[in-house]
Amino acid sequence: MDTTNPNWFLKARLKTRQLLLLIALDDYRNIHRAAEELHMTQPAASKQVKDLEQMLDVRLFERLPRGMEPTIYGETMIRHARMALTSLALAHDDIVALKAGLAGQVEVGVIMAPAMALLPRAIARIKEQAPLLRIGVQLESSNVLLDKLKHGALDFMIGRILDKEDSTGLIYEELSEEPACAVVRPGHPLLERRGLTLEDIAARPWILPSPGSILRHRFDMMFRRAGLPPPINVVDTTAILLVTALLQQTDALHVMPQEVAQYYAALNVMRILPIELPCKMDAFGIIRQQDHLLSPGADLLLKAVRAAAAEIY
Repeated sequence: MDTTNPNWFLKARLKTRQLLLLIALDDYRNIHRAAEELHMTQPAASKQVKDLEQMLDVRLFERLPRGMEPTIYGETMIRHARMALTSLALAHDDIVALKAGLAGQVEVGVIMAPAMALLPRAIARIKEQAPLLRIGVQLESSNVLLDKLKHGALDFMIGRILDKEDSTGLIYEELSEEPACAVVRPGHPLLERRGLTLEDIAARPWILPSPGSILRHRFDMMFRRAGLPPPINVVDTTAILLVTALLQQTDALHVMPQEVAQYYAALNVMRILPIELPCKMDAFGIIRQQDHLLSPGADLLLKAVRAAAAEIY
């Protein structure tokens, strides 16, 4: 047998029982007691040791009057036999954990609003129950996430289906509508005003989502329906770090989902302007592929999202 081949044990059909026998012989140093431990006859045990020695072309044990003593080759095989069986035991534990959803990998996509409160609450809950479950989160717009979902890059997503044609083969569970609100820096003079109207804020400087985005379209239409031109003193960006920096350094206003605004207001980064905007996004929800069987870990996270949504919305 060519034992220089790293896969020699495959050709030799090395058996788990032989590894167990090596360990038993190391523990008892007696072929009779080792055979009893493994519920084998002594001749069968002796034959397995002999077969293994022939495979390796080395002597694994010295036969002594009072038992057996492993040679240097035997000690090497015994050490690796213990490692191999320990690894198999750990593999079993990993399989049990995967089946229970306590380990493995989950990939979830999310739009901005549910990324602020809903998903963090669900993940925090899951991490208490399954700390070894690896969770990847991708924060993107709904159309980008839908494309990734359809290509199998996500287990599920929290977002919207913007086009009915995109819903083929998908399961959608609505979670909440998404109203928008206006925000400003703390200390902004408009915070003291009561009875604000769209006319009061139309001519103000604004930081807005890019033209072509759904929120920007709804925002502009809000003014047009009120017979007012949309704001023209505008900085177009959705980069939240730039938005917060501009708000701090100017008297500009910004429009964003209410759930996001509440998060930043709690951190004293911005304040919600006391005006109800007749502007909202379509409802968002959980979206997954109809023919995709969720892993136990993904199913566990999905249930946590549903539970968190029931508490928040």
